Amino acid sequence: MTKSYDVIGIGNAVVDVISHADDSFLDQMGIEKGIMQLIERERGELLYAAMKDRVQAPGGSVANSLAGIGALGLSTAFIGKVKNDALGRFYADALRDSGTDFPNDPMAVELPTTRSMIFVTPDGERSMNTYLGAGADISSRDVPDIFGGGGLLFLEGYLFDKDDGKTAFVEAAAKMKATGGRSAITISDPFCAERHRADFQRLIAKDMDIAIGNAVEWMTLYETDDLEAALDRAAAVCDVVACTRSGQDVWVRAGGRKVSAPVVPATVVDATGAGDQFAAGFLYGLASGRDLEVAARMGVACAREVIGHIGPRPQIDMADVFLAEGLI
Repeated sequence: MTKSYDVIGIGNAVVDVISHADDSFLDQMGIEKGIMQLIERERGELLYAAMKDRVQAPGGSVANSLAGIGALGLSTAFIGKVKNDALGRFYADALRDSGTDFPNDPMAVELPTTRSMIFVTPDGERSMNTYLGAGADISSRDVPDIFGGGGLLFLEGYLFDKDDGKTAFVEAAAKMKATGGRSAITISDPFCAERHRADFQRLIAKDMDIAIGNAVEWMTLYETDDLEAALDRAAAVCDVVACTRSGQDVWVRAGGRKVSAPVVPATVVDATGAGDQFAAGFLYGLASGRDLEVAARMGVACAREVIGHIGPRPQIDMADVFLAEGLI
């Protein structure tokens, strides 16, 4: 019998490799400060070798969300692709040790494990250099049959960039639906929405029950400057539509209902995990049967916690926060 999970994610398995550096090092290596750049394999190996100290952590957008969901007590599994190299073995072991199942063992593939070299300067700025590697090449062959007991499937929009990824998403969503479960997607990036607009719209309309994005992503997807109009179009074809708005109240649409979750201004130390942890709290709420407004407020609480420190995952027990805020 196939093991059942509360939430299954499919995403890019990224090892975050963090190192300290000063501005002169960034200048010397030609690293643009404070942004994320995609790099090629040769440059990735050069930067990795140049790191004077390394702290490694399993990352990736959906994997970060699953870590947050798992920490709240739901059973989780992450479907990703890593090479059988040092970083790939580290990723698989670290994810499993953290409580999220990683059903794919490291593979004998050509491309190295995906990694993001992150250089932190004394002022706290993080300069990210990401080599996509093996993790970006998910196909149907890489998706094991672990859809045994319904639950929730969460998909990462970044992987929708390739035809094999699109096929894998549609097939996985069909398997989840067949077991009585639901499927959700995060748009991930406005450039994803721009490049694959028709396919994204079709996936959300035909295969997704829940869709999450920020204001720019939703307006890009539906080619409009009117956010309300974009969300109305999405909500007409998808059961639950959530929109984060960069420090403003979160908007959620569902079956003609409009919900707003307040966002309290907070000091931002590192915003990189905000979207991932909003998704964690929101999907945890939905997966555990909470009301739409409560789920949205859970998402806001998780995002608020993670922007207050370096790193994309919560550092405190969010169940305690939910209890203090009257959400559980």
